[in-house]
Amino acid sequence: MGAASTPAYRGTAYVVFEELALSTYGNRLPQLSFEVFRPLADPDTAEGLTRAVTMIPASGEFTYATQGIRKGSGGAQTPENLNALSDTADMVVALDRLQAMAPKVESVSLVVAWFGSDLRAGDCTIRPGVEVSEKTTSPQTWSVNGVSRAAAHLVSRDDRDRPVYGGTPADFAVVQAIKEMKARGLRVTFYPFILMDVPPGNTLPNPYSDNAAETGQPVFPWRGRITCSPAAGYTDSVDKTSAAAAQVSAFFGSASPSHFAVSGETVSWTGAAGDWGLRRMVLHYAHLCAAAGGVDAFLIGTEMRGLTTIRSGASSYPAVQAFRALLADVRSILGPGTAISYAADWSEYFGHQPSDGSGDVFFHLDPLWADGNVDFIGIDNYMPLSDWRDGFEHADAAEGWPAIYDRAYLQGNIAGGEGFDWFYASAADRSAQVRTPITDGAAGKPWVFRYKDLRSWWSNPHYDRPGGVESGTPTAWAPESKPIWFTELGCPAIDRGTNQPNVFFDPKSSESFVPHFSRGWRDDAIQRAYIEATYLFWGDAANNPLSVVYGGRMVHVPECAAWTWDARPYPFFPALTDVWTDGANWRLGHWLTGRLGAVSLAALVRHLCLRAGLAESRIDVNGLWGAVEGFAITALESPRASITTLARHFGFDAVETEGVIRFAMRGRAAVASVSPDDLVAAGEGDVLELTRGQETELPQALKWQVARADEDYDAAQVEARRITVDTTRIASESFPMAVPPEEAERRCRRALMEAWTGRESAVFRLPPSRLALDPADVVSFVHDGRAVPLRVFSIADADARGVEAIRQDREAYDLPPGAPRPSALSQAVVFGAPEAVILDLPQLTEDQAAHRPFAAAHAVPWPGEMAVFRSPSTDGFQLLTRFGTRARIGALVSDFYAGQTSRFDLGNVLVVDLLSGTLESVTDLTLFGGANALAIESAPGVWEIVQAGAAELIAPGRYRLTRLLRGQRGTEGAMGNPTPAGARVVVLDDSLASLPIAEVDLGIPWNWRIGPASRPVSDETYLAQSFMPAGVGLRPFSVAHVEQPWRRPRAPGDLTIRWTRRSRTLAADSWGGLEVPLGEDLEAYEVEILDGATVTRVLSANTTSAVYTSAQQTADWGAPLAPGDTLNIRIYQLSAPVGQGAPKSVTLSF
Repeated sequence: MGAASTPAYRGTAYVVFEELALSTYGNRLPQLSFEVFRPLADPDTAEGLTRAVTMIPASGEFTYATQGIRKGSGGAQTPENLNALSDTADMVVALDRLQAMAPKVESVSLVVAWFGSDLRAGDCTIRPGVEVSEKTTSPQTWSVNGVSRAAAHLVSRDDRDRPVYGGTPADFAVVQAIKEMKARGLRVTFYPFILMDVPPGNTLPNPYSDNAAETGQPVFPWRGRITCSPAAGYTDSVDKTSAAAAQVSAFFGSASPSHFAVSGETVSWTGAAGDWGLRRMVLHYAHLCAAAGGVDAFLIGTEMRGLTTIRSGASSYPAVQAFRALLADVRSILGPGTAISYAADWSEYFGHQPSDGSGDVFFHLDPLWADGNVDFIGIDNYMPLSDWRDGFEHADAAEGWPAIYDRAYLQGNIAGGEGFDWFYASAADRSAQVRTPITDGAAGKPWVFRYKDLRSWWSNPHYDRPGGVESGTPTAWAPESKPIWFTELGCPAIDRGTNQPNVFFDPKSSESFVPHFSRGWRDDAIQRAYIEATYLFWGDAANNPLSVVYGGRMVHVPECAAWTWDARPYPFFPALTDVWTDGANWRLGHWLTGRLGAVSLAALVRHLCLRAGLAESRIDVNGLWGAVEGFAITALESPRASITTLARHFGFDAVETEGVIRFAMRGRAAVASVSPDDLVAAGEGDVLELTRGQETELPQALKWQVARADEDYDAAQVEARRITVDTTRIASESFPMAVPPEEAERRCRRALMEAWTGRESAVFRLPPSRLALDPADVVSFVHDGRAVPLRVFSIADADARGVEAIRQDREAYDLPPGAPRPSALSQAVVFGAPEAVILDLPQLTEDQAAHRPFAAAHAVPWPGEMAVFRSPSTDGFQLLTRFGTRARIGALVSDFYAGQTSRFDLGNVLVVDLLSGTLESVTDLTLFGGANALAIESAPGVWEIVQAGAAELIAPGRYRLTRLLRGQRGTEGAMGNPTPAGARVVVLDDSLASLPIAEVDLGIPWNWRIGPASRPVSDETYLAQSFMPAGVGLRPFSVAHVEQPWRRPRAPGDLTIRWTRRSRTLAADSWGGLEVPLGEDLEAYEVEILDGATVTRVLSANTTSAVYTSAQQTADWGAPLAPGDTLNIRIYQLSAPVGQGAPKSVTLSF
């Protein structure tokens, strides 16, 4: 339509169809449904704050490919990376969703993994891996660094024989991903990753044991545990020795930039075959990124804490020097336009402070951070932001914080709390909340030990402290010289995830943990609270100083990458657990996929208030947290009605105070205490009125209906029920929102508990001096010696303040979610290239033109209809026909030898494998009627037609066929002797499509494309082949019963060669006629007289005999043929359209 002609339907999503073909839908408009996204990417929401993300899963052979990849052959193909949409690669869908859900994202870190084999640095190999060693894929095959699938590391398998990891992304897929992201205007950081493939039952020596004598390393550990063996702190450790340096050297390997051959976008290894060090991996990807057109940033390693802290002497760190050398080589490949660094773990970046009693403090990474080739300080930031516990009496709750989600509480712990102000000296201290202040005695530099004190670390010179004594010379670090990038930043979506954001739940791994004091249930709200608190904190200039060196902020927020977005699009990941084995980890993991893009409750309420006409200055939503996956205003209703629905669902209150509408979640602690002595009497009335509602008016069960975003927004019902036998009082409600059922069940239980708790209410009056009290506040009312929490819901101000309140139970606001419900999503139906063949066959039925060839196709899944296109050149393909039935196509299992014709061949056995379909035995009468006919390709384009009377299923899809009729419909000349195993077999039935070509098309070499009719002819699902139709159906059959001269007494002289005509017409099988139909315009024959392979003479005839005269014999052989001689001849019946028919070769004996 163009921008000038586009209607300005502002605020309305609309779809325009142009030339929509309705024939497929019965010539009527089909039912259509659309998913409309309108993320509220306000500046204080996760959607509006996130500007960089990491892209995982790091593994998956074709996960990052932007073209569709299919596996399988023979027309039975399944998608490798087409799981969400049948025609769009998962990576493209994931990027579309990322940019729709988080429109402010401008940078993506592409994470790509190889596999480590051992925690002992000197024995660890790092190799690209595959899921299976044999797999047929199209249109691309897997290769990494020139390593083929067969030569790659085969990843371990679980107890269900599934690969525990996806394979390393193929090089072409990495290139495609980089190009796709850059084409979208995104900055790209390349992030190499090491996945440790150390399976259960391994017998590897454990470096974290005395003398490394313990057998068996931790299962699927963190790469940060790779270290020297034995490790520091264990008996006979090689730490601080030259042996440690040798182990580090072995880990890095000896690859150099010259060990790689680059051809276009392909990078191959030319170095030593056994060199599987880290350098090979990193330099390979440096070359690959350059071949892809470059990247904006490149990391040379990530979270190698156990490696970088290895010492070869008292203060020598060989891995740090090895990274510097690697850094220089990467710079030589990528040039000055790429920002390069190392991504240190948050527990690693600031220094090495071994707990060996030595008092050593080394800023061990400073030589790397100060290196001229390093452009930024990379930190994978998972520092704890909370210390929340059960109950309401723990230290942080006692300070008055309302909940773990409170933004001010979380932000107070970014540059404060654990790791800044104090630490836990032991697990027992953590359990008892015995906090030890972080101090530095006389040195007065506590920031040296504060991993959270980024500002001090960044802005001060660093001095090593060997043996605890500060050196007089600073390290190479120059204060404020380089920005900090949080190369990872994230929090798991698990209860109290901010207590320990670095842990993850993955049952297969030895690293699987839940955060400190977590109850292990899903909590999307805490992940969102973490993201928002962190980005807002560092986005505030007061917390993020300017550098006097480079003029930018200390923390470069645009490159602080949230962990993580997945290239496997939600909700298909995690729902398709048969495709991806790690789907179960999504619920409690760090994934933003499926969470980012939800509607922030605070933002939604703010927008509704703005729609109602309130000024933004009068709206306070800081007391709200959480989100809803989707919210729809389905009826003509006021914003207030929508807010009321949300308040009912989420459990929050709204109150106007000092001209501002303040919204706050329920379940807060009491802000004041009230006793009977504080009350004001109301005339002659009671000072206090307590009421307990009738239980018969309350529901025993509550049912809510919501939508499921992970199941195409199908309805889901959740229920809360009191422990009672009475189920007659059931209340039901429906909410126009998409919510995970487990979360909806939690909120439903809260609403039922609120109803029952709130049946106890109080009415009292307070003096004007209690003016600070507002509706929605909670007070602790002391009555009969016990404190009762009451939530104020109404205050009427007059000479005294009339208060109405209901009882509150804080436990109702800290309930576990319901049991998770698996999604029933199905994988996208993806069509692959068919197994298709064009057959030039004799005429099979009267209703088919004899000159037309046939097309047969097989595909799983079947696309409903196949289209056949052709062109005399390589473009300009025109649709010829369509057909809708899948053919039964297969292959010979064993060689198939020639046999007798015109009678049953009882000596040969035909064994075939069919891709689909069945065969069954038939009676002779049915067989003679044409049943069980198969075309067998004895040579390219040459087909023998065979019928089988007996069919025996001997294995799935495999049949043993006997009682054969050979060379049917004149194809005896196509018999192979043998036809080899593997030759194609096509069952001849109605599934074959007669191709409507004209006779003038015969003899022309055409290019053909056969594929799903729903796809364009240029699509990769089309099978291309060349085929020249010869009009086999017009070719006369070979003649029969050639008479031998010796059968009649004769003297030398003229030889009359006689034969019997056969007809290619189907009516020739009738027994009623005196003669078989001619089938040709004119009856004509040629008889070739052969001398070996040479044709010496051709005789022409228009009857079933020809005379080879005595004179001709003498001219050809020197004398007339006499008894004892032989003569080789070849007889053809002629056809006007195609010329010679099938030959009959005979040796005549005299």
